[in-house]
Amino acid sequence: MLNLDEDAAMDADRLVGEEPGSPSQQPGGERAWAAAVLEPVRWVRMLCRELGATFVAGVVLVYGLSQGFAGSFFRVASDYYWKDVQRVQPATVQFLSVFFYVPWVLKPLWGVMTDVFPVHGYRRRPYFLFSGILGIVSATIVAMATGLPVSSAVLCLVGISTAVAIADVTIDACIAKNSIDKPALAPDMQSLCALSSSLGALIGYATSGMFVHHLGAQGALGVMAIPPATVVFLGFFIYELKTYQHSVKEKVLNKVSGAVKGMVRTIKYPVVWKPSLYMFLSLALSISTHEGQFYWYTNKTPPNPGFSQEFVGLVHAIGAVASMVGVLIYHKWLKDYPFRSILFYAQLLYGASGLLDLTFVLRWNLALGVPDAAFVTLEECVSRVVGRVRLMPMMVLSTKLCPPGVEGTFFALLMCIDSLGMLAAKAGGAAVLRALRVTRADFGHLWLAVLLRNVLRLATLGAISLVPTADQTDVLVPGELLASSPAAVADGEEERLQLAMLTSHTDDV
Repeated sequence: MLNLDEDAAMDADRLVGEEPGSPSQQPGGERAWAAAVLEPVRWVRMLCRELGATFVAGVVLVYGLSQGFAGSFFRVASDYYWKDVQRVQPATVQFLSVFFYVPWVLKPLWGVMTDVFPVHGYRRRPYFLFSGILGIVSATIVAMATGLPVSSAVLCLVGISTAVAIADVTIDACIAKNSIDKPALAPDMQSLCALSSSLGALIGYATSGMFVHHLGAQGALGVMAIPPATVVFLGFFIYELKTYQHSVKEKVLNKVSGAVKGMVRTIKYPVVWKPSLYMFLSLALSISTHEGQFYWYTNKTPPNPGFSQEFVGLVHAIGAVASMVGVLIYHKWLKDYPFRSILFYAQLLYGASGLLDLTFVLRWNLALGVPDAAFVTLEECVSRVVGRVRLMPMMVLSTKLCPPGVEGTFFALLMCIDSLGMLAAKAGGAAVLRALRVTRADFGHLWLAVLLRNVLRLATLGAISLVPTADQTDVLVPGELLASSPAAVADGEEERLQLAMLTSHTDDV
């Protein structure tokens, strides 16, 4: 979509700008139909014009391939890897998955590195390169090594997760900075991220079952080397100004100190720590029962559903389409609502949608005459739409809390808090599954785990007052932080140095 024909793009601008009753419209609404089809083209062109084509391409590659495709493919392939290759219990898998969140908890470290440790004058490019190489090596080892011990397998999968986390924090730093520079485009940037992620997830889920079936779970994990290879490519072509520094060691130490002080100072403001606490609670209290449900619905012993590998991938692919629908719903109708209102109703629907899981586990769908395949597809679609509508305003809110100059570091801190919430949800789910004795063959108490999860989701509404009532386009960072961030001052000095060097070069010419 980035290499558009100029005439077609101009035509799209003209069509979208026409009044509904203009004479140029042909009977049957053909012009209106063409305008609706070409509207996404116009939207992407606007983002490329305002934010830069390489930035848009970077979002598509990182969110679409590295997170969307790789994340969805990894979810299915790794589930079957632990179940069929390593043959471990669901509670154990739930516990091991906690380690995959450790790189995401360390996102402030990656954020500090990208903000204050440039390599050869570049703050973003080298980290894209490093993350891509790490991902390629980790995926290759786990796919090709035979008889890999559980500890080594965990280490390799953590390497894959680390590669995605570093690429994510690097592009997030760019997103946070653009959200500060152009706050009106913050919801549009999150829409681009979510659409890219959902489209990548659609492709990943649609192909994962086929690869697992034909290559086996371990062989399928070799596909995970493809997305980091594209991140390496991104590291070479993404646009970034080269920084010129004098007294590098002293400057780096000053910037590290400024970044840390900026984070500590910012997180103390109620307008920052209150919504951060809400986001943590909303994630942590929604304990994960995924592994128990996965082992249950892939178990072929009646009366369990016994879904095949291809069907599991297909259902997740349909869910990815539903996730894209959730993005469109948010982008078209919900991005202008205040934060507190949209998050309240989204969390309420999130808790209510969990009742579909409970209905499925208790097999009430059969009593209602709804086949398993149809019901699980319905459940996946509803949960994906609601989940996406719930997540996107939280992401926009996170970008709004970042002070200038340390946006990469502070956004990484907020994402670290979110990752701690998801880690707590995974660990809590593992404890519940173990306490209820849910195993590879015994699912008698699985419904209790799902019921507890739904109750905790609704309990989160008690903390909704922590969310600000501000609109999603408002500036939330206190004014004194906008003007006096130490890292922002350092960045300003660096920009003036670059401008002086450019002026000197122009005068010489």
